[in-house]
Amino acid sequence: MESNKHQLSLRIILEQPPAGVDFGLQKGRGSLYDTVQTQRSASSDLSFEFTVEVEFAGKDLEPSFRGPFVQGPREERFVYIDIGTMAGQAHTPWSRRLKVPLRGITLAMIKQSMAKPGTVLEARVPGTGSDGGPSCASVKHFQGWTPASG
Repeated sequence: MESNKHQLSLRIILEQPPAGVDFGLQKGRGSLYDTVQTQRSASSDLSFEFTVEVEFAGKDLEPSFRGPFVQGPREERFVYIDIGTMAGQAHTPWSRRLKVPLRGITLAMIKQSMAKPGTVLEARVPGTGSDGGPSCASVKHFQGWTPASG
């Protein structure tokens, strides 16, 4: 790899979220954020695609993720999906965020996605929580990231 920094394409598939709820990708941190790619759920999965910057650090070339969608400390980076009022939806009982971890993205996966144009790393996460409402907090039963075609 020539440079120490690269752009990495990611896709989050939110599987079967409850209908009638707005979901969006959080861009920014703290109180200074926007919700982008907002979608109202119906009867199908929702998809969010975005890029993050990955930098390789240390003697083991551990990936470090950065950019406007990335949250959390270096060892525990994640992306937020805003839900209900957090995504700008009025007149809804839902006001939640879902944390999708970036852990498990390996150097080999990054190299593979860079070598094959159009490859994205994809994570599939449950859209409905145990209470029947939208999933929230940290993703339960996270299966990780896998290479997929664009």
